[in-house]
Amino acid sequence: MFKPNKVWTTDITYIRTKEGWLYLCVMLDLFSRRIVGWQTSTRIDRQLVCDAFNYALARQGYPKNLMVHSDQGSQYCSRDFRAQLLTNNCIQSMSRRGNCWDNAVTESFFHTLKGHVVNDSVFSTRKEANSVLFDYIEIYYNRIRRHSANGWLSPEAFEQNYLKSLEGSNLHNSV
Repeated sequence: MFKPNKVWTTDITYIRTKEGWLYLCVMLDLFSRRIVGWQTSTRIDRQLVCDAFNYALARQGYPKNLMVHSDQGSQYCSRDFRAQLLTNNCIQSMSRRGNCWDNAVTESFFHTLKGHVVNDSVFSTRKEANSVLFDYIEIYYNRIRRHSANGWLSPEAFEQNYLKSLEGSNLHNSV
C-alpha cells in the first residue's frame, strides 16, 4: 500500500515573463499528487533543484527512506543534489534517457498548470508569475483541485482521509 512521503517525482518547467524565463522545480508526492515543495529561479541549475528538495524535506518533516524520481537532467545528476539525497537517506531513481513517460505524473501536473494559468500568456514580471504560481499550487491545486487518482478528492483531502483512517484503526486496535 502506498503511503505519504515514500515516492516523490520531480521535474523542471519554464514560465515566460517579459523579464525573461522563470524556471519552476516541483517535488510531487505520488501518494496524493500533492506538491510537497517547489522553487522558482531565473536559472535552471542544480541550486534550483536542491532548494526545491530542501524546502520539501523541511515541509514534510525529513521523511526517511524516500525515493526521489526524476529525469536524467544535469541538475539531478549533480554532485550537490546526489549529496543531499545521500545525507537524507533518500534513494535516487531516474527515467531512462529520452523517456518522458517515466515521469508522467509530474509532466501531467505541468500540463495542467500551463493549461490553467500560463496558457500562451507572458507575465509582466517574474514576481507576478511567482504570485500566480503560489496561488495555483498552494491554494487551488493542493487544496481544491480534485484528482481521479484520489477518488476525486483534492491532494490535501486525500491525505487527511488517509490520516483519519490510521487514527481510526489505532483506536480500534487499542480497544
